[in-house]
Amino acid sequence: MRVAFYAPLKPPDHPVPSGDRRVARLLLKAIRRAGHKATIASRLRARDGGANVHKQEQIRRRGERLAERFIYRHRNNPPDLWFTYHLYHKAPDWLGPTISKAFSVPYIVAEASVAPKQAEGPWAMGHKAVCDAVRGATRILVMNPDDAECLEPLVTERNRLIALPPFIDTKPARYKATMRPDHREALAARFGIDAASIWITVTAMMRPGDKLESYQVLGRAMRQLQGLPIAWLIAGDGPARDAVEATLKFPNTVFLGALDRAGVDTLHAAADIAVWPAIREAFGMALLEAQAAGLPVVAGASPGVAQIVANGDTGLLTPSGDDTMLAEAVRRLVDAPALRREMGKAAMRKAEEEHDMHAATRRIDQALRDAQKAFAA
Repeated sequence: MRVAFYAPLKPPDHPVPSGDRRVARLLLKAIRRAGHKATIASRLRARDGGANVHKQEQIRRRGERLAERFIYRHRNNPPDLWFTYHLYHKAPDWLGPTISKAFSVPYIVAEASVAPKQAEGPWAMGHKAVCDAVRGATRILVMNPDDAECLEPLVTERNRLIALPPFIDTKPARYKATMRPDHREALAARFGIDAASIWITVTAMMRPGDKLESYQVLGRAMRQLQGLPIAWLIAGDGPARDAVEATLKFPNTVFLGALDRAGVDTLHAAADIAVWPAIREAFGMALLEAQAAGLPVVAGASPGVAQIVANGDTGLLTPSGDDTMLAEAVRRLVDAPALRREMGKAAMRKAEEEHDMHAATRRIDQALRDAQKAFAA
């Protein structure tokens, strides 16, 4: 099947890393692994984060022109299906609905978010576009349970909503974990970390907004944990790095900067616990990567995070934004090595069984084939 792939927020080959780019790449990889020929249909970035109606109108008009151009260029060899990842009122899809309708092919969306409160106001145009796209979609892959409640009123047939748990290729992380002593020794020597302490890893972009707020919650929790034999290993970079470093300026804190995929897996393999407050986090890919390496997780609770971290089994979830509860959960794991080991094993098992690329590939392939059959019926 020839699949036209589009991510209006950020294309999968964008040079700036982010969780959104990571998921887009994973979806594209899964579609190709299923045997389909997937190509990036457009690199138009549709996001307006500044409530600028004039800018939104410019993006809409550009999207319409690009849609017309795509239709003309592919008139003799159209795609069999259009797949859009992550559309919401700030980054609607101005291409997919028009192109899929012109070629009479199924329109699939993954991680569509609808915010009813945006029906009026500066993002009303984007909100309407997302609602129209969802109504016309043949299948909607729901990656964040938070989205389902607002999607359901727009979908007449519930079988159009398909749950797709977040996923990664867990093999590299599991392989790194088999060499834990070697990775721990190397990192300890490189950064001067006490190998006998409890290593807590934090992996996240450093940017204003929810990420910085999460780091601020973390900083308040770290203050309550001073005196414990903890080494904090912070992996990440971004425009808010100075603010993050000022917030987390505590003894035994090491800032590792941005790490590539292999570097993150190595860090997780060497550490003891992964922590992230997860303020308004959709699901948290770094938490999934940590669990794949066998790390117990302490995180702020949300429906998206809760589908990755099984509270009491693979980690501990705390009320969102509650630094005291976060600190208490970390303290509990620091004081209980047997519990850490038990949760770490469960975390690796859950990641492999429920969130691996292999299972996601099968689920996505089935959704695409079902969409094609439903559209043809």
